[in-house]
Amino acid sequence: MAVPVPPRKLAAMQQRYVGNSGLRVSALSLGTMSWAGETDEQDASELLRTFLNAGGRHVDTAASYSDGRSEAMIGSLLGDVVARTEVSISTKAGMTTPDGRRGVDTSRNAMLSGLEASLARLGTDYVDIWFAQAWDGNVPLEETLSALEYAVRTGRARYAGVSNFNGWQTAKAAAIAGFPLVAAQAEYSFLERKPEAELIPAVEDAGLGLMAWAPLGRGVLTGKYRGSIPSGSRGASAAGAGYVEPYLDGKASRTVEAVCMAAKGLGRTPQDVSLSWLLSQHGVATAIVGPRTPAQLKEILDAQLTPLPPEIACALEDASATA
Repeated sequence: MAVPVPPRKLAAMQQRYVGNSGLRVSALSLGTMSWAGETDEQDASELLRTFLNAGGRHVDTAASYSDGRSEAMIGSLLGDVVARTEVSISTKAGMTTPDGRRGVDTSRNAMLSGLEASLARLGTDYVDIWFAQAWDGNVPLEETLSALEYAVRTGRARYAGVSNFNGWQTAKAAAIAGFPLVAAQAEYSFLERKPEAELIPAVEDAGLGLMAWAPLGRGVLTGKYRGSIPSGSRGASAAGAGYVEPYLDGKASRTVEAVCMAAKGLGRTPQDVSLSWLLSQHGVATAIVGPRTPAQLKEILDAQLTPLPPEIACALEDASATA
């Protein structure tokens, strides 16, 4: 039997409300897409301890991450490394990998079966936020939402949301849900500004909070890919190269150079500039960072996370504007 973990004294990372709900999460959330893949259990344990000691609170995962092994790794740390009450956890269902191929199934059966499996792997009887991970054009939206509503009504999830929906899909889901959705997840950074056109207005209109994933442009906004692809990076691996490659073109490179130049002038890091800008944008509740190693997390946690000077923010927005 695991020995109960005493509450730790947390540093003062800002806690922010998610949309119009009463749920609060830390300004930075710990993403675990690499756990049980590129990140082993020892590093995961150190990442979680370090994140909590810095005042972080929210941990994000999904049933699809490492085919459920990311959730299982989190579950193995609950009780031994961290008390369940010290963290809020979000997970997602609806993405499947039959025969190793990624697919989408947000039917009521798939969603609720996925949630039960997620809870078992996490070793908890509830998650704080449960997401439909993707839009499924083959399943009525009402059916998907009915699964989310059932999870909230039965206490298996405290709150619910949608992930990777575009603007009109998010607006429709919020309008017909019949219960309050609280959050939307989407990729958003200096290198991915598309949410500003439709998604963020839809999120704000519906009273949701945006949980932004890949806020460092899949690692490219750290500046480490300037001029070459470093060995040991995700971009240098066969499995991760395709994830990074879209942000290594000329337009992205010019944006990265602008961010790095601004960071140097401000005496801050590119990570700090990127995250500080993102957390100042309308509708954003939290930035989901996904460090693969404790060293990467330390660099992120060194960020001041304070607003950029207006003239610098405007210049970077011009440099990174979507064509």
